[in-house]
Amino acid sequence: MEYYFRYFKKQNLNMNREAIFFIIILLIANLSCQNNDIKYDASGTFEATEIIVSSEAIGKIISFKHNEGDELKEGEIVVLIDTTNLALQMEQTEAAVRAIGQKQNNAGPQIEVYIQQLSMAESQIETLVEQEKVLKKEQSRIQKLFSGDAATAQQVDDINGKLAILNKQIKSALQQKSIIKSQINATKEQISIQNRGINSEVAPMVKKVELVRDQLKKTQIAAPKSGTILTKYAEEGEFIALGKPLFKLADLTEMSFRAYITGDQLPKLKLGQQVSVFTDDGSGGYSKFAGKVTWIADKAEFTPKTIQTKEERANLVYAVKIGVKNDGSIKIGMYGEVSFNISEDNK
Repeated sequence: MEYYFRYFKKQNLNMNREAIFFIIILLIANLSCQNNDIKYDASGTFEATEIIVSSEAIGKIISFKHNEGDELKEGEIVVLIDTTNLALQMEQTEAAVRAIGQKQNNAGPQIEVYIQQLSMAESQIETLVEQEKVLKKEQSRIQKLFSGDAATAQQVDDINGKLAILNKQIKSALQQKSIIKSQINATKEQISIQNRGINSEVAPMVKKVELVRDQLKKTQIAAPKSGTILTKYAEEGEFIALGKPLFKLADLTEMSFRAYITGDQLPKLKLGQQVSVFTDDGSGGYSKFAGKVTWIADKAEFTPKTIQTKEERANLVYAVKIGVKNDGSIKIGMYGEVSFNISEDNK
């Protein structure tokens, strides 16, 4: 009360103490009438989920046209970082992959030679087998003649010798055929082993290509969600390092009202409950917003130090969050009040 007396005296108003007292009573009564229309259950401040978007690449910023306060849509490209160095790395790595592919051995020509040799060996075997059939018939005929004393022992020995030589030729041809098949298999295996060693170099290079491609993608920084740019930490033309913050983003269309309630008030509130949130409208009145309880702390804490009285600081309270649709008038850090009973607010 003494504060108001001193204030009016400083204004050099020509009023006595009784007149000043009367005016103060009227002001207090007027304020009381305004404030008694609504019963507030708690007070608090508005906040929004803020995201700091940082650089995932190193280089010079070549484009950052947006300013603080600009609205962004999810996925919208906000910052572009110079890609010259990464593009050169990509070309170099892709060329290395192609070079490795050209180093691979081809067993085709060598195997083709073996296949021709194999074909010749098979033809030779077929010829020898036909000769064998003819000689066996001749052997059988001479044996019959010899039995009838119509052929000599020399003739029998000759035909038997020819068959023996022919059998050795067939056996040799079959061995040669087997050797050629083994050579084909050995050549294929040898080339396969050589190419496996070469192919083992390809996989790391392909991964390097994917890595550079991912780094190129990260030079385009997009908005992770729709929202408003609150703060810019970098400007076009700056050289940035990996992890450097670029801008702070928040969705201001959906605000969160954080308040603290006492243990006595806790049973009155539950998740999903509809409540009323009020803010000053700047004209001595208030603006009313529909809110929904989105979070209630599971543990009590001491009253925040913004509450100045010792008695209130000693109390344990529970933090709550209330989701509120923002029409553009609510700002981060703005104070407000909340009423749990919607029906009484509408009276």
